[in-house]
Formats: sequence, C-alpha cells, structure tokens
Amino acid sequence: MKTIITHATVITVNEQNDVLLDAAVAFEGAQISYVGPTPQDLSGYEQVIDGRGKYVLPGLINTHGHAAMSLLRGYADDLPLKQWLEEKMWPMEAQFSAEHVKWGTYLTLTEMIRTGTTTFVDMYDHMGEVAKAVETAGLRARLCRGVIGLCSPEEQRQKLEESTAFAREWHNQADGRITTMMAPHAPYTCPPAYIAQIVERAEELDLPIHIHMSETAWEVEQNVKDYGVRPVQHLETIGVFARPTLVAHAVHLTDEELDILARYQVKVSHNVISNLKLASGVARVPDMLKRGISVSLGTDSSASNNNVNLFEELRLAAILHKGVNYDPVAVPAQEALRMATRYGADCVFQPDQLGSLEVGKQADLIMLDANQAHFQPAHNHPVSHIVYAANGRDVTDTVVAGRFLMRNRELLTIDEERVIYESNRVFSELKR
Repeated sequence: MKTIITHATVITVNEQNDVLLDAAVAFEGAQISYVGPTPQDLSGYEQVIDGRGKYVLPGLINTHGHAAMSLLRGYADDLPLKQWLEEKMWPMEAQFSAEHVKWGTYLTLTEMIRTGTTTFVDMYDHMGEVAKAVETAGLRARLCRGVIGLCSPEEQRQKLEESTAFAREWHNQADGRITTMMAPHAPYTCPPAYIAQIVERAEELDLPIHIHMSETAWEVEQNVKDYGVRPVQHLETIGVFARPTLVAHAVHLTDEELDILARYQVKVSHNVISNLKLASGVARVPDMLKRGISVSLGTDSSASNNNVNLFEELRLAAILHKGVNYDPVAVPAQEALRMATRYGADCVFQPDQLGSLEVGKQADLIMLDANQAHFQPAHNHPVSHIVYAANGRDVTDTVVAGRFLMRNRELLTIDEERVIYESNRVFSELKR
C-alpha cells in the first residue's frame, strides 16, 4: 500500500538534521519513498493521513534490555547491583518458564509500541518465545540468548549450542525484522576461555557480539583481581573486539580504555536511568562522543528502570551530562536525539536501514501529538521540544516496516487487556 502522511512537522535526523515544516513522509511497502514538502497531487496514494499538529520522526531504538524482566518491575528496588542480582533477580529468574518469558516480553512490547520504540535489543533466556512475540507484534529487534558461564563444562556447552541454534534459526526472520547476535553475559560471569568460544562461534556465524561491561566499580575491581587487567583490556585480549561489538553500560572507563573502544569501533549502549537507580555511576558519554564512539540509549530491564519509555532516557541523557560536567553543551538536544535514533541504528549494525527518515530506509517512524500545552509555543526548530518536553505518552502512531502497530493510540497487533491479565497471572505463580 502507498501511504503518505501530509502537512506534518518532520524531524528527519538525517545528516543535515533537517526539520521540515508542512511536510510529508510517504512509504510503499516497508520502505520510505518520499520525504519533502507536501505534494499538491495526492492521487497516487492509497492512504492519505493528515499530519497537521503532529511531529513525525524516526522510531526510537532501545539498544539494551531484558524484555521478560518486566514481570519483576517493582519487585526489588533500592539495592546495589550485586545484591540486587544475587539475592533478588537471579532466584526469581531461575523460576521463569517459557510462558513467563512470553508474557513478560509481550508486556514490554506493549509499552514500547505505546511509547515510540520501534527497534530494540534483547538479551535473555527462552529467546524463541521472545522472537515469536516480536514476530507477532511487528516490532524490529536484535535478539541474543544471554549466556552466563558460571556452571559446569557440560552446561556451558549446552548453553553455547542453544544460543548458536537460536542465532541461526532467527537471523533475518520475520521479513528481516529480527536479526541476532551472540551474547556472553559479562566478563565477571563468563570465564575467559568460554568467552573465546562464543567469539569463535560469532565468527563462524558472522554475527556481532553483545555483552555487559564495566557497569559497576566492583565489577572492574573484581576483574583486576581475577585477571590482572580491567575489563576493556581483558575483552580486547580475548578477542571480543575483533568482532563488531555492542557493550552495555561502559560506566567505569579510563582514557586508555576509551581509546581502545574508539580504535575497535566498539558501540556503547548508555543505560542512564538504570545506572543511576542502581547507583552504578555515570558513563563518560561526552568523552565517548568526542572520540567518535557510537553511543546509543538503552533502558535495561523494567526491573531496574522501571519502564521502557525511551523518551525518559533521551531527556535525562541530554540533561545529566550537562550537570555532572558543568557544561551546558555537553550533550546538546540534537546529539541526544541522534543517540536515540541514528546512533542507535549504528549500534544495532543497521545504519543504512534505520535511524532517520530518508528515501530508501525502512519505514520505521512515530507520530506525536504536538497540539498540547507542553509543546507550546510552536517553533520552527522543534528538536528542543522533542528532547526536553516530550514523553512517550505523546506518541499517537507507531509504524514499523510500513505497518501501523498503533494508530491513533489504538494498538493493532497486541491484545493489551490479555497481556496485562496474563502477566499478573504468571507473576503470581512465582515463589517470593
């Protein structure tokens, strides 16, 4: 179907950061076919959507999370990461069945569609259930079976084969909306030799690596005690960065480590709210950006956030680094928006397909209701409003690969009432 959205304010996030007034975005099938002034002749379009009073921008990209952990939202708050994981999260997650993962994932997908995320990265277990939910809901995702190696050699082999089978089965599935990665959980949860095995498998499959790294000071200190070096040098030695790599968190880094990441073009998912809530620290994002490191935004899980509303990450990423660096231009609004879109596309290794509204790219876009008090007065350059005033609940429409997943705030691919019921049902089965 040929669809065009007309008379809208279009924030393209292209290389020139063009903002187009009284403009249109058209798409045919999964691809964008036109971006520019609203045409006078609309007879060639089967669906014409009046975008007056709307902002149209690329769908947001959430580059790190664990969707099924939405079932643990609010279960264990106000704890340091190590205690939170070992005493609360891992014992609960050990009880998760495929059904728990299914409904926890659907709960997160519902929230993502409602708040403007069109692509996300997920690292978890029972990933087949996650992939099937993504396929049904219509979102785009880069998925990986997270592997913790603190187990017997036999269990390590089993997990490696399981993650490999998942990666093979689901890569480029759901009309290309689902792609995969290999994912050793973290340097402190996987022995070096095991990480090396996972890297070898990623090489065989020609897939990127996704891994948690340097989230807490404790983790860095432990790495030095165990292996004599900090995590970045550790992963470099093992050969992780020989593959395209996306690291989550990257909070505690030295100048030397930043230089290493830049040299290998390692991508970073900045999880600002989760890192603050768990008191893990503040990543050196301005220093990363100055070195040309691609920095994107991630929510982590709803158990540590406690939502997946990426507009909150966007606003805080723009504001926090100003405060901690005493620099009002540390992360300007336009740069923050690129972190949520264009840089996000780079971090999921699809920069030619996603992250901006340009002809030939995937028709992944969102529409926001700009006729609200907090977006007034209207300006010719509304990026400031998007970054500093918008919220995910301003999203009225969500489109992925040219398909509306939400139209006029009505979900079209997910039964939200059932998802809420089933999520509460399966959570009630867990022993607390």
